[in-house]
Amino acid sequence: MKKIEHPWIGKYLRPGAVPSPFCPGCGNGIIASAFIRAVDKKYGSFDNFVFVSGIGCAAWIPSPLFYADTIHTLHGRAIPVAMGVKLANPKLNVVVISGDGDLISIGGNHLLHAARRNLDILVILVNNFVYAMTGAQVSPTTPLGARTTTTPYGNPEQPLDVCKLLAQTNANYVARWTVYHVFDLEKTFREALDMEGFRFIEVISSCPTRWGHMQKMNTIQLLEYFKENSIRIEQVKDPNDTQGKILIGVFVKRDNPGFIKQLSKVREKAIELWRKKMVK
Repeated sequence: MKKIEHPWIGKYLRPGAVPSPFCPGCGNGIIASAFIRAVDKKYGSFDNFVFVSGIGCAAWIPSPLFYADTIHTLHGRAIPVAMGVKLANPKLNVVVISGDGDLISIGGNHLLHAARRNLDILVILVNNFVYAMTGAQVSPTTPLGARTTTTPYGNPEQPLDVCKLLAQTNANYVARWTVYHVFDLEKTFREALDMEGFRFIEVISSCPTRWGHMQKMNTIQLLEYFKENSIRIEQVKDPNDTQGKILIGVFVKRDNPGFIKQLSKVREKAIELWRKKMVK
């Protein structure tokens, strides 16, 4: 096999992870490259970064792809592990990258409460609408009526709009794009990296091998679908009435103190009270 030469190999990408571990047409490569470009423009390296992922196709973006400190943990448990890392060393940039089955279904409770706490981590949700790695089973984000291996006659359940849900919490930043909107995605990554508190970015991703196959759509058709069926949040009067469109853009952008600052205040208060007690 011909040796692949690229300036990112050995800097952002592990030499053994190239060529890509993903299926042809998978959106994970688009997401990874957009994130690397954002980091490269702001930091110039993965120094001081720790990436955490659970189980699933999207979890392979940081591990084994990224040439960085990574933790590949249990299914659905990426966020509590990331919280432990951040509390142990608040100076680290802690990023969670995982899929809809991992973060919303198995780990939904952790996601919700990390947003409630405004925990100082960046969470990137790669949403391909199914449990892709294990066989295209229905997930909490599968569209109503869509075919999966566990709903062969159509999904009877309403999907969860996780961005609308988290927008009602204390999260500082909530956004959604698709892999078609790659320049907006990179801009959003840069914007989120500049902030503290809980930052959540959902990326609707192409999965021709599993999701596309079940819907009889190839990679090009999936990207065309994202292009034609997405609508920017500033273009709608009522975000709850999108007529089946994918609502994209920044849902929430706040500048509230993150969990680390709030915890530091409590710690300082506790130390002060302890010292007064010891003096007495």
